[in-house]
Formats: sequence, structure tokens, C-alpha cells
Amino acid sequence: MTIWSVIGAGVAGLAVASEMVSRGAKVQVYDPGGPPGAHGCSWWAGGMLAPWCEYENAEEPVLRLGKTALDWWAARTQVQRRGTLVVANPRDLPDLRRFARRTQAFADVDQTQIQELEPDLHGFSKALFFPDEAHLDPRQALQDLYRQLQGQGVEFHRKLAPPRLENAIDCRGLHAREVLHDLRGVKGEMLVIRCPDIHLTRPVRLLHPRMPLYIVPRGDGVYMLGATMIESEDSSRITARSMLELLSAAYALNPAFGEAEVLEIGVDLRPAFPDNLPRIRRLGHTIYANGLYRHGYLLAPALVRGVADLALENKHSEMVDEDRA
Repeated sequence: MTIWSVIGAGVAGLAVASEMVSRGAKVQVYDPGGPPGAHGCSWWAGGMLAPWCEYENAEEPVLRLGKTALDWWAARTQVQRRGTLVVANPRDLPDLRRFARRTQAFADVDQTQIQELEPDLHGFSKALFFPDEAHLDPRQALQDLYRQLQGQGVEFHRKLAPPRLENAIDCRGLHAREVLHDLRGVKGEMLVIRCPDIHLTRPVRLLHPRMPLYIVPRGDGVYMLGATMIESEDSSRITARSMLELLSAAYALNPAFGEAEVLEIGVDLRPAFPDNLPRIRRLGHTIYANGLYRHGYLLAPALVRGVADLALENKHSEMVDEDRA
């Protein structure tokens, strides 16, 4: 029986392994970093399954393919289907109207309805509610995939993959740039904060002219606050400006966030192709799955279905880059 070797144990690699195993393939995984952790870009993600909100500034495939993510993830980890709330300060209401024009599947809600949805949000008279969106905890999702694959007999190798490996699926993100020369890194910065005085139950996006912010509840008063998108490949540290603007935006949601405890600061690079859409390329004996950009958890299910189709059935999905494969 053919053994498929997945290289990389981030969201793309673990999701590829999960999809392949679900179709009866035998899989092994190589990653020198070991189990999921802070060494991987996907550890620092927001985990929003928000195809309609992302469509506001993304290409059509993000909406169409992203819609399929909720059920794929719900079969493997806990998914919170509570929708997304998009708000703006009174002076920024034109941005809210612009956001509405560029997306769909939302309801206009007023101040009373905002308070019914999220009583701890204050000072917002209008918002957009996307009821069909969802979110997950990325770290829990990665750990769930890892444990499930172990239980399904997948062998994990904490080392570099051997050279010239046959039947390989490369999911290494930016580490694959020696082959995928058009891949670039996009810097993202985020914070994990604790504020037990505030209780939010769903992702909230605050539209802001300088830095749109999202905040995602993790439970027990813990929130992920993010995230910047900077065309830079310096992942060494967060900038003072980013830190100030992220915390200022959180304070605008509720002044009680001013007393929040900063638990973690995360900085990493998202792998992206020029059009910010993922690609599948087959070069020799290796299939490359990469370029998830800021849509890691949203587009991973569509990406890995395309990988499995190509690997097991030689079926080409729209993500297969025919010009380069």
C-alpha cells in the first residue's frame, strides 16, 4: 500500500493528513518542531470561519470555498456557530455601509439588538450581524487533529523529511520558498488578553480607518485580539504602533479592556502567493499545498480536498496551478 508522507504539521499538514486518512490512505507526517505549538504560524490564528466577512476584501473563491469549512471542522473539533458582529464607532459609520455593500448574508441591527446579542458592547448604534458564521479555537483544533491522527495509526516523525521522498505532500508554508519562488510572507501580529469583567460570546469586528480589529472569545475571559497585515518579513517582534492600536481598538469596544492582562504577544508570517489565494502544485514526486495567507482555517478544508483529489484520483481542482504544476 502506498504511504503518503505529509511534510509539516501546521493547519495545512494536519488537515491534509486528516482528509487523506478519511479516504483510506496510509499517511505519515514529518515535522522537526514536533506536536502543534508556538513554532507554527497556525498556532497564532484567529480561527474565524467567516467567509462572508472575509469576502469584503477578498476574491470570490474565499466566499464560495470558505462556506464548506464549517461542516469539515465540526466533524473534527468544537465549532461555535454564533455568527459574527461587525460594529463601527459613530464617526466611522460610512465604513460600516461600505462593508455592507461589499458582502452579503447579514442583518442590519440597531442598538437594542446589539445589546441583546452582546450586552457588554457599549456605544454602538448600528452593526451588521452575520448569523451563519462561526469560530473555533485554533490551538484546540490542531491538538484535536493531532490526537485523532495518532489514534488512526498515523506515525509522526520529529525530524526533517528525507530528501527525494516519493509520494510527498509539502505543507511547510514559507519554508517551501526554495521551490515555490513566488511565495511571500505577510507579517501578522496578535495579542491574547484576559479580561474576566467582559463576556463576549462571538467574534466582534471593529471597523477602523487605520486598523480594523477583530476580537475572538476563547472562554474564561480570554480573548484573541488581532491582527495586523503588514507587507514585511520581519517576524522578530511586534511594533509599538501595532500594540497601541490593537489595545486602543479593544478599549473602544469596552473601556474595561483597559484593565485586561496581556497573556501573550504573537508575531508570525503568513505564506501568500501574489493573489493571496492558495495553490496546489505537483512537481516531480511532491505535491505542494501552500499560500493560505490569512485564511488558514477558512480555506484549509477546500485546499486539502483538492490535494486528496489530486493525490488519490489525479483529479484537478481549481486550486491546482496548471501553469506551474
